[in-house]
Formats: sequence, C-alpha cells, structure tokens
Amino acid sequence: MSIKAYQRAATQAENPRELEYRAFGQATAALVRIKEEQALPAVLAEALETNRKLWNVLAADCSAPENRLPLALRGQIISLALWVSRYSSEVLRNGADLEPLIDINRSMMEGLAAR
Repeated sequence: MSIKAYQRAATQAENPRELEYRAFGQATAALVRIKEEQALPAVLAEALETNRKLWNVLAADCSAPENRLPLALRGQIISLALWVSRYSSEVLRNGADLEPLIDINRSMMEGLAAR
C-alpha cells in the first residue's frame, strides 16, 4: 500500500477528535523542535503558519451554526485562535518565546484526550 493510501485510510478511520489531537500533536512537536534547535527563521515561520492555520480551521468550525459544541466553549476557542494569531506575529517580529504557544496546544490536546 502506498503512503498516500495509508494516510487516506488512517484519516478516514479517525474520528474528528482523534484527527484534531493528531494535528495538534504534529504542530506542537514542530514548535518544540524549533525551540530546542534554534531553527532558521524560515523554518520558524513555516511552523508558526502551520499552527496558525490549525487554529484558524478550529475557529472557522466553531463559527459554523451546525457546530454542536456549547456556545461558550466555541467562543473561547475562537478567542484562543485570535490570540494564537497575534502571539505568533510577536514571535516572528520580536522574538517572543514559543513556550506559550506550546502550552496552549498541549492544553488543547489534554482537553481532546479527556473526552
């Protein structure tokens, strides 16, 4: 079986919560590697953009009327996505620490794993 076929099968077998958990795991691992290795600015920018896109997808999903999460939780996720976007810009422009982004991703992973 080709890699693409395997990835497609794995994605189809996962429920949305597992898929979100895996996406956060990958984004967080990239941020951790960059923090540990002091990566080049282009690598940092790519990892931050990937993380920002993940949060934007979550925010868009939470904005959809058919989303079944409680309204307050949806609002909190949207607020976090906005913060991630602003803070990611601070990291790029001013060299802010990556740890808060790593922490918030890990908190999301804990929440996804707990349910």
